[in-house]
Amino acid sequence: MLRPIDDYFLQKDEPVRSCLQFLRKHILDYDAAITEAWRYGMPFYYYKGKMFCYLWVHKKFHLPYIGMVDGKLIDHPDLIQEKRARMKIMLIDPSEDLPIGDINNILNQAMKLRQ
Repeated sequence: MLRPIDDYFLQKDEPVRSCLQFLRKHILDYDAAITEAWRYGMPFYYYKGKMFCYLWVHKKFHLPYIGMVDGKLIDHPDLIQEKRARMKIMLIDPSEDLPIGDINNILNQAMKLRQ
């Protein structure tokens, strides 16, 4: 039987599925202190036991995104506040090359907030 977190990724259509699966692996491989959990009905990632980020698909744009906890404290042009008070998101276009440098920059800034 699949875990809910694995099922979440498998039920998505391509190319969103592959994009989310790549982001999942990239985040988990980024630092040994990052762990994955199924929280709030979504894949959630913790850094040193503290809420870090999550993966989701934007309801309006149908694009996968990385939601950054305390993203309001991160200064990066690719992060969007929308109507969230605490979080910012980075939309990812799965039909284009992923902006790994920008993703890593945002992850680095988020990790510094959690130290």
